[in-house]
Amino acid sequence: MPLVSTAELVSAAVAGGRGVAAFNVITLEHAEAIAAGAEQAGAPAILQISENAVRFHGGRLAPIAAAAAAVARVSGAPLALHLDHVVSVGLLHEAGDAGFGSVMFDASKLPYEENVRATADAVRWGRERGIWIEAELGKVGGKEGEAPLDAHAPGVRTDPAEAAAYVAATGVDALAVAVGSSHAMTERTAALDHELIGRLRDAVPVPLVLHGSSGVPDAEIRAAVASGMVKINVGTALNTAFSGAVRDFLAADGRSVDPRKYLAPGRDAMAATVAGFLGLLVPAVS
Repeated sequence: MPLVSTAELVSAAVAGGRGVAAFNVITLEHAEAIAAGAEQAGAPAILQISENAVRFHGGRLAPIAAAAAAVARVSGAPLALHLDHVVSVGLLHEAGDAGFGSVMFDASKLPYEENVRATADAVRWGRERGIWIEAELGKVGGKEGEAPLDAHAPGVRTDPAEAAAYVAATGVDALAVAVGSSHAMTERTAALDHELIGRLRDAVPVPLVLHGSSGVPDAEIRAAVASGMVKINVGTALNTAFSGAVRDFLAADGRSVDPRKYLAPGRDAMAATVAGFLGLLVPAVS
């Protein structure tokens, strides 16, 4: 199936009153698992490659992007390609040639006015090339290299009035907000502020994005989508499933040296995790 755009998938989710999930790609097995899980669930999904993943691949975007796009094109599920948590303007400018229809440009560590200027520049660049731009406002902790952050600390969560001003000033196509989740959580214990999600939904004219969804329980994700979240980002949950399956295989067969033997169960575990998350994003039937 041809690649679809993130904008198309997000627009369809908004129209259908549901969410769409974006899953982090680190290796070819991640991309294959996301495609398989989406096919199992009969749902679309977004394959997203972060700047950290690009760094893992020697700073070269093209090979992993080409691999993910190739997986998407032979999948029976509608899949989009998204470049995530981009800090480097140079990497942002590689997105179009590498086949990405969307980028999350992350200037959230900058002071507010600098964040606005940098993000507005990214949006102008994206508009000229038909690339959809997501940004972040607030502090979603847990990113690699950051000190631990209490998702419930004062000043961490996104303020609706500031979000409205930020979207107006930058022109972003979607906004990632801080509402109680955190990146890199390995236990699903996050409690979201659903009243705040509703206020943010009413304050801004663009879709809301939930980062750090791996640590959010099923019921909380369903409630978040009902409250107004649209794009649901999942990364660590795939790595947890993958690593657990690989550990189990090697514990049972410690002499195996063929990586295909343990990569296969790891990939299958990720696919099951993808299908499980996708099943949370459709409206409940009353």
